[in-house]
Amino acid sequence: MNERIADSHRVFDRVSQEYDAARPNYPEALYLALENLSGIKLDGATVIDVGAGTGISTRGLLDRGARVVAVDRGERMLARLRARSDCPAVLADGNDLPVGTGVADLVTYAQSWHWLDPALSVAEAVRVVRDGGAVAGWWNSVDPGKADWLAANQVRLAESCPGYIGPVLPGWSMPPIAAAMSDVGLAVADIWIDWTRSVRLEDFLTDLRSHSYMASMPGDVVEELLARERAELGRVFPDGRLTVPMRVYLAVGRRG
Repeated sequence: MNERIADSHRVFDRVSQEYDAARPNYPEALYLALENLSGIKLDGATVIDVGAGTGISTRGLLDRGARVVAVDRGERMLARLRARSDCPAVLADGNDLPVGTGVADLVTYAQSWHWLDPALSVAEAVRVVRDGGAVAGWWNSVDPGKADWLAANQVRLAESCPGYIGPVLPGWSMPPIAAAMSDVGLAVADIWIDWTRSVRLEDFLTDLRSHSYMASMPGDVVEELLARERAELGRVFPDGRLTVPMRVYLAVGRRG
């Protein structure tokens, strides 16, 4: 595992407050597609939510009746999850899950699988999920192809942040979780879901702070970047509320 991945939980712990405050939720269509592609109703399902962070996906699953165990390596991230939910939350590595074999209907990775070892993590998920269960990963992404202002914003970030990863980079793609699941014999299906986020400008900027490529930069540099973005985006949205085109990618691998 490379150093960037190994230290990811420390990076996100530094911005746990910003992550909790401003990262987007997932649209209702995501959860409907998860049920459809997995063949599993969330109401009553046992779910291991790996890389749960501050609990955005965990709460979405709980709201739909799932029994969830949240797993993450970040102590501060999990502390914020626990403050909002009383579901079991375990400080642990997603490459070595501290749960029994065949205990889960679903193992999920929301915005997290790319921080794990591709082979080890999926092997662990397959071990944990029952026959007839499923493994699923999903990621929110902005969709700069649908808005010039957003494309310009992402280009500026790509030029200013050495660790930027996103849709304006040549050859950019979602993490290859579908291929990893297929490699271990799961029956894979995937889908893109378009949606629109309405968000205040200051929350959009706070969201940017929570991304790894910005969270790992010096604080004074981040403040300069955010001041620039506040001015640029304020000209486009003088009322201070942004309409952001989004896409969420979902891949599901069914076992048996």
